[in-house]
Amino acid sequence: MLQIDTWKRVLIWATVVVGLILAMPNAFYTRVETHNDAVRAVENGGAAEGLAEQVGMWPGWLPSGLVNLGLDLRGGAHLLAEVQVEDVYRSRIRGMWPEIRDMLREERATIGTIRLQPGPEDQLRIRVSEGDEVQRAASLVRGLARPVTSLTGAGATDIDVSIEGDTIIVQLSDAEKLATDDRTVRQALEIIRNRIDEVGTREPTIQRQGSERILIQVPGLGSAAELKRIIGTTAQLTFQPVVTRSSGDDVTAGPGEEVLPGRGEDQGVRYVLEQSPVVTGEDLVDAQPSFDQNGRPAVTFRFDPSGARRFGNYTAENIGNPFAIVLDGEVISAPTIQAHIAGGSGIITGRFTLEESTELAVLLRAGALPAGLDFLEERTIGPELGADSIEAGKIATIVAFGAVLVFMALSYGMFGLFANVALIINIGLIFGLLSLIGATLTLPGIAGIVLTVGMAVDANVLVFERIREELKTAKGPARAIDLGYEKALSAIVDANITTFITAVILYAVGSGPVRGFAITLGLGIMTSVFTAIFVTRVIIVMWFERRRPKTLEV
Repeated sequence: MLQIDTWKRVLIWATVVVGLILAMPNAFYTRVETHNDAVRAVENGGAAEGLAEQVGMWPGWLPSGLVNLGLDLRGGAHLLAEVQVEDVYRSRIRGMWPEIRDMLREERATIGTIRLQPGPEDQLRIRVSEGDEVQRAASLVRGLARPVTSLTGAGATDIDVSIEGDTIIVQLSDAEKLATDDRTVRQALEIIRNRIDEVGTREPTIQRQGSERILIQVPGLGSAAELKRIIGTTAQLTFQPVVTRSSGDDVTAGPGEEVLPGRGEDQGVRYVLEQSPVVTGEDLVDAQPSFDQNGRPAVTFRFDPSGARRFGNYTAENIGNPFAIVLDGEVISAPTIQAHIAGGSGIITGRFTLEESTELAVLLRAGALPAGLDFLEERTIGPELGADSIEAGKIATIVAFGAVLVFMALSYGMFGLFANVALIINIGLIFGLLSLIGATLTLPGIAGIVLTVGMAVDANVLVFERIREELKTAKGPARAIDLGYEKALSAIVDANITTFITAVILYAVGSGPVRGFAITLGLGIMTSVFTAIFVTRVIIVMWFERRRPKTLEV
């Protein structure tokens, strides 16, 4: 019997209404986008003139989710960066020197004095004065080795220790380098994402490519140079002991030391610092723009418990000595320690503008890049190209949509019109789902929607052709409709499941545009099956209950 329970009808139409309401903000894209930006600014403490009017441009009780436009539709910046993992090898080895030095000094009575020798930056070359005891000294250093924390490095240690005459050579093992490479790229990926999110851009694409490269695409950004400015600064903050300072250029550093220039008021001054920092930016848990006691822009910071303890212990033991605050290879301040600084908090002063102090706080809060970036490819895509793509996509969708509507109306008459209504609902549901999940629509995504328009009526064609076959067997109209849906269901499910599996595979193994196509195709398949099996059937049943036709013209 051709009938659908009332609760099923209510559930089907409720789903349709909710989907169309979710899709509705996209019909007022500019207005809703302005509203969303204003709401976000207010939540972040903004108080600019006109924000209240912009918030009121869209009712707060209505959904405000939009389908985000991708780089090829909105324009923006594209970068392909390579992480310089060798930088991490040098800093890791450099950071091991204080621990090795302190341990060997305790054995001075046996192995004699030790001295750090010049050598490659990714090695420590330690000369032992008592050459006969170099083997014992090397075994002590090997005792500092730790297991490699990766699956591929199981059973290996993080350092290789070798002997060359009376010199011990310490460097990272190959297994540790591989593990370090993976950790470094992952950390750089997360920090880049944090920095871009802090700026408030919409739906950036940040993903790893290969072993050492990162793809960054940010829609709506003015230029690739602006994007490089946001993510290209390493913002590596260190606090290092000062050995000496000089205004001349003939400053030399001894082993374990380095010469860094001053910045701001100390421009032209050269500082000799111990290479091993007491604390670094990795120990920071917070950084905020602030003002110093003279009302000038500054940045306040706070360390984690471990960093606070090291910072406090050092200041307690070195009262009266200068202490350098180093940012990206420049000494921005070198105050003299006046007293024990407990609590792990402090302030960075300098000749900052308010914008520079805010940007520095953002960079420090997001974290320091573990290594430098080499930009291999950069492109700026203008909004005009995106507008052309949107216009071309609109034309393609309208032509495909119109052709399908005409074909269905001419081929199946009244039933074709029912399928056309379901097709319109189907497009609305696709945009509703895209808005709900915050998906990004790209040009291939539009292609997926156009393909969905063509495929959406496929299920209806199967049902209508089956109804035709059932009418030829002299069954009544109600029975023919019922059997048409029943017997066509298996073919509909099989065809759409195989296509949906293809979309899942494309999403799993693809990237960028391929994923955009897979998302719209997968969502389109789900909404097409829903509208074909449920929505069209409800419409036909409601029509049949009202008209009670004796014959059907399908």
